[in-house]
Amino acid sequence: MEQVLLITGGSRGIGAATALLAARRGYAVAVNYASQPLAADEVVRAIRAEGGTAITVQADVGDEAQVLAMFAKVDAELGRLTALVNNAGVVDVQARVDQMSVARLERMLRINVIGSFVCAREAVRRMSTRHGGAGGVIVNLSSAAARLGGPGQYVDYAASKGAIDTFTLGLAKEVADEGIRVNAVRPGLIDTDIHASGGQPGRAAELAPGVPMKRVGSAQEVAEAIVWLLSPESSYTTATVLDVAGGR
Repeated sequence: MEQVLLITGGSRGIGAATALLAARRGYAVAVNYASQPLAADEVVRAIRAEGGTAITVQADVGDEAQVLAMFAKVDAELGRLTALVNNAGVVDVQARVDQMSVARLERMLRINVIGSFVCAREAVRRMSTRHGGAGGVIVNLSSAAARLGGPGQYVDYAASKGAIDTFTLGLAKEVADEGIRVNAVRPGLIDTDIHASGGQPGRAAELAPGVPMKRVGSAQEVAEAIVWLLSPESSYTTATVLDVAGGR
């Protein structure tokens, strides 16, 4: 059976690196994007240039109707889903909690938490033996911020990733005997443009000296961990949150 993988937020950074690596390992890959079609197209072109199978699929994971349409497109064009990487997420500009608006908080939780729940729900409906599926794997993207708290910067983002850790553990145990494994990867300081989207383009390099390994990580290093968790090599691993953070 062909392995069909959907990666949310797959047009750049960790998502793009994961899409490329998974395609090289034989997955047919659906590269989701919210607002960067050219970047997503470039990832798909790179996969196809190496002989792989890939499509782009637009959806804001914070919008249920768009998520349902995304899964329907994957069903129609690639077949039954066997793997999901919940990678889509947002940060916001640096702020204290006493400066945060309800609009900011609702956006953060809608995309980072509810989006991951709804995507996982749709994946389980396709993968679970309880629903006639043949099993599958889900990998959620957390963050070392879930352990560190993000004080003075983005406690809301850290809290959303703390929710992802708990969600991972609960869902993993819920579907463990239905052929589905659920794990999370918790990256530390990674050299991607998510820092720029939060108004701090130099943040990773500035904080690197405080990492025990004295450097930032790469999107490729996180992708390697994600793809291992997707693979049969991690067949007895579920309900696990794997730190890829250089000891931070």
